[in-house]
Parts: sequence; structure tokens; C-alpha cells
Amino acid sequence: MTPLPDILEIQPLAKPPNCTITVPGSKSITNRALILAALSNGKCTLYGALWADDTQVMVDSLQKLGFEVTVEPDPVEECNRTITVVGRGGEIPAKKAELYVGNAGTAARFLTALMCLGDGEYKIHGDERMHERPMKELFGALRQLGAVIEAKDDHLPATIHARGLRDETDKRISLSFERSTQFASALLLIFKHVPGLELESRNEYEVHGYVNMTDRLATDFRPDFVIEPDLSSGSYFKAVEFLFSKEGAKVEVLGWPKEPHVCLQVDSQFLGFLPPPQKPVSRAIDLGDSIMTLAICALFGGNPLVVKDAARMRLQETDRIKALVTELRRVGAKAEEHEDGFTVWPAEPGQLHGADIETYNDHRMAMCFSVLGLKVPGIRIKNPGCVSKTFPNFFDKLEQLRT
Repeated sequence: MTPLPDILEIQPLAKPPNCTITVPGSKSITNRALILAALSNGKCTLYGALWADDTQVMVDSLQKLGFEVTVEPDPVEECNRTITVVGRGGEIPAKKAELYVGNAGTAARFLTALMCLGDGEYKIHGDERMHERPMKELFGALRQLGAVIEAKDDHLPATIHARGLRDETDKRISLSFERSTQFASALLLIFKHVPGLELESRNEYEVHGYVNMTDRLATDFRPDFVIEPDLSSGSYFKAVEFLFSKEGAKVEVLGWPKEPHVCLQVDSQFLGFLPPPQKPVSRAIDLGDSIMTLAICALFGGNPLVVKDAARMRLQETDRIKALVTELRRVGAKAEEHEDGFTVWPAEPGQLHGADIETYNDHRMAMCFSVLGLKVPGIRIKNPGCVSKTFPNFFDKLEQLRT
């Protein structure tokens, strides 16, 4: 992977791309599969697993919890690995551990639930932003199941005094997905190891997307499991194809599903929203993280893009609604933020211009605006290295579009 400067200027494409791109494995599937492998009985091997900051945090944490985890190179994609985990059937081998999760919300939520199955004392903490992100609903649900969790104001850092879990409340545990669907996913992953546990959604529409992914994975998980390519990552390259479609661009993302409905990832629906439609697009139902990529595409579409049901975007790596609208305006675009979403209007010829883009240490901000930089001269990405969270070789892949 090419070393990155503090500020990276993206050079516009001199000609429409015609190439095939591979993208690393899905972060969401990799981290769920790692937890399921640790909970299984015996050896599990994950093929095409993402190897980036967020999944390395998960592997390191499982090893600190006493699980046997081995990591080998992937023959096709340098940011993938073949990962083997020896599951312990719901047992946590270590009686004491301290885990650092950085700003990995998925790892923080999933590992918290996993550790509550153990028998010992476990500490978990992250970086400053992770200590601001919500955990209250998950802590509350786990406490209903008998967990003892010490945490100031129900945020990380937290200390878990684990003695296993059991639902003795004779009622379903109700979760709000308003702030994060990862709370429900965390419980779904440990579901089979908590006698009597039943979950109840407060919002029937929120069972789409990532919760549905977790449910399907937990049902269909196998000892030898192939991770799908990350379609949120793939969306950047399909967006480039859209931005240069009038010039005849063709960008194939290897492994992009021909039948989106069979794919585990909600972002398999991304191509169905190009060009951006007149009707509002729901972050809860229609798309996952690729909704940020769609915002870039909307600058070159025929209709204003209205995104709704997106309030939880404010609680991710950064306040993504505010950040996205701020940086779109910085390059001359018309964009407006709403409490639970945003609107982006198509740009007039000559309206967009170069600018130094703040990424807020958010990998998706860096990648979205890099795509714009292939079309608009003068886009410079601050802290481009933040892409290591999910896509360490993103900028190398971007250069492949020039070949």
C-alpha cells in the first residue's frame, strides 16, 4: 500500500475508466462472523475476511479473551485474510481481560455482549469519540439479563463483572433502534447462549438492513464461511461509473451481486438508486453506508436527493449529517441538513470547485469526497489515512481507474 501524505490532492480522471476492481471483504459481515465463530463448537475458517483497523481490533480482542485465532494472507486481495477461530461453545476462556476498541462501534457493542457470557472481570474502552457514542440501550438490556456493568453515564469505558446471562424476567426485551441497530445485532449474536431470551423491536421497519444481516448470518453460519465483498466500499467505484457514464465509463466491481436480494448487505441495492430518485431514500430501509456515496452522485443527477430516517448518522464516527452537508457546501454544492437526514441538489455546470476537505477522522467522508475529486479539480483530502478503518488500500484502488 502506498504511504499517504497528511493532505492528498485527488487528480481528476483524464479519460473515462474501463476496468475491474476488487474490494476487501465486508466489515459488517467479518465482525459478525468472528463473534459467531468464537461462540461455535470447534474450528471455523473465514475466507475473504476484511483486514483493516476495525476487524483487527476484533481479532486482537478475541485473542485477549483467550480464543485461539490464526490469520493468514488472502491469495486475491491484499486487505483480506483467511482467519481461523477455535470456538468454545459460549465459554469465554479468559477470566480477566482489558480490551481497547478505538472508534470501532461494531466491535464495542458485539464484544460487550460477548463478555457478559463469561465468568470474570472484563474492561472495555475506546478513543474519545467512542466514549461519546451510545451504549445505554445495550447496557440496559444486558442488565435485564443479569449482567453487572459499571459505566459512568452509560458510556464507555466500562467494567463488566460477568457471571453468564439468563432471561428470568418472563417478558421480551424491548430495544430502541433509533440510535443504533448494533444493540439488537449484539443480542442476536449471543441469542442461543442466553436461555429464555426473546427480543422485541420497537420499530418494525428497522429490522431491515443490518439487523436482518445479523439474523441471517446467525441462522446460516457454517464452519467454513466466505465473506462477501464490502458493497459499501464497492459503491465508490460504481459511483465513478455513474459520474462518467455519459463518456462511456465501465467499472466492474468483482463480486457485485447480480441478484441483490440474495446478498446479506443492504447496500446491494445501491445500483437501484442510480440516478438518485425523486422519492426520499430511507437510511433505515433502503441503503446502509452507501447512502453517503449516493449524496455525491446526486450532484450529477436530475433530482434533489432527500434522505430520511437517518438520525443515527449523527452518532457514528462523526456527526455524518452535519459533516457531509458542511463539506458539500465547501465545494460549492447546495445541501441542507435536517434533524433526521439531509437534502442535496444537483449542481449547475461550473458550480462545483476545489477545496480542502475535512474528513473528521471518518473513513467514509474521505472516500466519498475522493470520488468527487475524480470529477472536480482541486479536491484535497485531509487525513486520507483514516481510510485504514475499513479500506486500507482504497487510494491504490482509486489509481487503478486510470489504467
